[in-house]
Amino acid sequence: MIYNIRALFHCYVHKHIKNSGTYLCKCNAKVVKNFVHNEPAVVLGIESSCDDTGCGIVNSNRIILGESISSQYYTHLNYGGIIPPIARSLHVNNITRICEDALRAANLRLKDIDAIATTVKPGLPMSLKVGTAFGKYLAKIGQKPFIPIHHMEAHALTARIKEEVEFPYLVLLVSGGHCLLAIVENVNKFYLLGTTMNIAPGEMFDKIARRLKLRNIPEFSTLNGGSAIEAAASKTVNVDQFLFSPALSKYRNCNFSFGAYMSLCNDYIESEERKHNIIADMVIPDAYNLCASLQLATVNHICQRTQRAMEFINTNSLFPTNKRTLVVSGGVACNNFLAKALNILCTELGYTFVRTPPKLCTDNGIMIAWNGIEKLTANIDVIKDFNEIEKIEIKGKAPLGENWIEKVEAANIKCKWIKIKQKLHQTV
Repeated sequence: MIYNIRALFHCYVHKHIKNSGTYLCKCNAKVVKNFVHNEPAVVLGIESSCDDTGCGIVNSNRIILGESISSQYYTHLNYGGIIPPIARSLHVNNITRICEDALRAANLRLKDIDAIATTVKPGLPMSLKVGTAFGKYLAKIGQKPFIPIHHMEAHALTARIKEEVEFPYLVLLVSGGHCLLAIVENVNKFYLLGTTMNIAPGEMFDKIARRLKLRNIPEFSTLNGGSAIEAAASKTVNVDQFLFSPALSKYRNCNFSFGAYMSLCNDYIESEERKHNIIADMVIPDAYNLCASLQLATVNHICQRTQRAMEFINTNSLFPTNKRTLVVSGGVACNNFLAKALNILCTELGYTFVRTPPKLCTDNGIMIAWNGIEKLTANIDVIKDFNEIEKIEIKGKAPLGENWIEKVEAANIKCKWIKIKQKLHQTV
């Protein structure tokens, strides 16, 4: 056990340990020493914004030294959704072990770490509080700087750990909690071009997979909703059986809307169940076709909104013509059908397509640690005074960067849509 973490953490959470007075000078010395001697800085990252407890350790040479994660997926699956009090309890039960496992995998001790980075916004407040308290606790006992992390900023920057993606670039974050497009100007400057007006695509896929009872099909029984939808869609024999009209087609912005798709999909399911007398655990006969139709409509919608963002950037000469890049990240970025479509879009519009490695697309501690490295290197949000660290509060809701949505609407850009479906078929 490293520093008897488990016992001390509970003491910290309940008694709120006060500053010792020697913290500031000690934590400064270690970080300065690393940069003076050109040693790679090492950051430990903690993620607990939703239902995954993650810890990652990364250095400034882009090397992942250690990681550990505990998923609550199967626990919440039985409840039909994430239950915040249960998520909080599981975070408390797992976070010390996860941290110890990551340190052990890296063959490091807390004294070897240069800073603690922790997700403090946005997310489920009950979950965020656990990770934030634990991060502050490690900063206290290890006398380390604390780096607060914005969850979506971390997703937006994660691709840079594996590839030399230069600023600025366009990022598409698509997950169970978010769907947005933003310009990443630098480590801490983002411009929001569009966001979802209702449900996020990952949540929609999860709910539709549950409503379709895909878990009752053995080959899908262990898959999450999005993976089950994609796998089922790959077995379609008629992708055009169920029709979905384009969403927000009259609005010249980069916002997303998936609510109508989910409502229509539920209507199709009810209709098919009546037609085929589906009861109990039975699955409708054309479930594969419905999944394929829904996936195609979703991907088309995402591509169209992304295309407008690209054309907005091109029209306003916001990126150098020879350095235009689209980065996609977030849990739904693991969808290979979506990745192929976005790659086609980028090829047509002269963008380089960068897909965050699927392993790093979902919530994890590595992306938090990497964001910590980015901030530590730039000396941004590196808090060394423990009295100031204690003042940091979690935020359940926190927008990404400066809102440019009205600027996009004012540009009134009319697009000639890239024929994604046709070109996808040509690549098969």
